[in-house]
Amino acid sequence: MAYLSNIALTLLQKLQNIRLIAFDVDGVFSDGRIYMGNAGEELKAFHTLDGYGIKAIMKQGVEVAVITGRQSNIVEQRMQALGVKHILQGREDKSTALSALQATLGVSVAQTASMGDDMPDLGMFTLSAISISVPNGHPVVKNHADYVTSAQGGFGAVREACDLLLMVHNVLQQTHSASV
Repeated sequence: MAYLSNIALTLLQKLQNIRLIAFDVDGVFSDGRIYMGNAGEELKAFHTLDGYGIKAIMKQGVEVAVITGRQSNIVEQRMQALGVKHILQGREDKSTALSALQATLGVSVAQTASMGDDMPDLGMFTLSAISISVPNGHPVVKNHADYVTSAQGGFGAVREACDLLLMVHNVLQQTHSASV
């Protein structure tokens, strides 16, 4: 976890306040590609590293949301399997969706982080104390991010963000040791 060693102190301080993290799906949980079969079926690949990270931060009391512009049964099934309660699909205006969720949960901007890879995700960034992107994200989005993961979207980037949250609460090692 060498990626955790060079984190700016100001970012670490902001991370300590996070109670809600909102994720885009395509390009963050997945590599951004959508596989379509001849019969119209859609396939996506999700990384187990990311699933473990999501479960770990939820155990620490962090609310997790996915906010995506597309509607997909695969996303619904995967997020339900992980125990994610806030699955907001078909939301092209992600800032409105995140703002409504913040109001429902009583969570402020200072207590919110978001992770995205493309232009529609910038709306979530404006309502977040910390914005995170991926190396395979759009250059404009990466320039607006407070942190760009080492891992590519779909290959452990979500886990990296989760590990940051676990680290600032001094439970990263404990969480991972308990699972061995």
